[in-house]
Amino acid sequence: MKRIILLLLSIAFIGGCSAEQSQGEESDYPPDLIEFVAPATPGGGWDLTARSMQRALNNNELVESDINVVNKPGGGGEVGFQYLKNRDSNTLAVNSSLLFTNNELGLSELSHEDFTPLAILATEWQSIAVGPDSDYDNLEAVMEQLKKDPESLKIGVAPGLGNDDHLSFIQAAQEYGIDPSKLDFLVYESGGEVVTALLGGHIDVATMSVSEASEQYKADRLDIVGVSSEERLEELPEVPTFKEQGVDLVFPHWRGVMGPPDMTEEEIAYWDERLQQMVETEEWQTILENNQWDDYYMNAEETEQFMDEQEQTYQELLTNAGLTE
Repeated sequence: MKRIILLLLSIAFIGGCSAEQSQGEESDYPPDLIEFVAPATPGGGWDLTARSMQRALNNNELVESDINVVNKPGGGGEVGFQYLKNRDSNTLAVNSSLLFTNNELGLSELSHEDFTPLAILATEWQSIAVGPDSDYDNLEAVMEQLKKDPESLKIGVAPGLGNDDHLSFIQAAQEYGIDPSKLDFLVYESGGEVVTALLGGHIDVATMSVSEASEQYKADRLDIVGVSSEERLEELPEVPTFKEQGVDLVFPHWRGVMGPPDMTEEEIAYWDERLQQMVETEEWQTILENNQWDDYYMNAEETEQFMDEQEQTYQELLTNAGLTE
């Protein structure tokens, strides 16, 4: 009997030590240094998102750790995503829909399932623009022309087929009953080149983010005939949405954040709390306004569901665009 009692006490002692050790491990997170990976060169949307998070979290004392933004450009995000996959939970990365399109187009073996979804943070919206002297002064007129003859208008896009600028137009055409595989897209290296081509009359229509089109629109050098948001944008209240013009579509150009594989529930909960607090700060709201972004926050659980839905959407769009089978 004494041996049994001693054995039970030993088990209890070991269990207590294990629990204390486990609690100690939990308290070690986060580490002294956290990395935010921007999978692109400095100055782009991914880089701006990572540095905006760094500033908002640190300035509002939401994270005690030092946060270092690391740029890992190459392969449309592939280099940065591969880097994240081989790191531990001290490293997070900014992401977007390129995580899906790279995989679907065979440019990457990685998918969103290789990572831990943490949050969707913000979105830009897509726009469709025409030159100031265009015969098409609204989105319905553009779509009606394309419905008559899908190859009759030259459509500018940058920097390549399969991105959100391209796929938002594909989905809009599809929703309007147009065969998107027959559309005539001309590909440019940058949004600035698309604007130049539109102003020069080399293309009839352009698809780009609102931020890329708004400056020339406000200078009366081009017309924005529609935006992909649910409601009219505060900064462009006179521009109707796609939905207002018979195209039943809302298309976000979102950016989020994810961690490496196999993050623990405690680590996910840590970022859920901190990122929720971050998006509610006045500083983050100012960042959204200054960059013409809209709040699009989703927590880790919501993000996981959103990513599954987005994967299916992008699979269908790329197939309908004739880019995959």
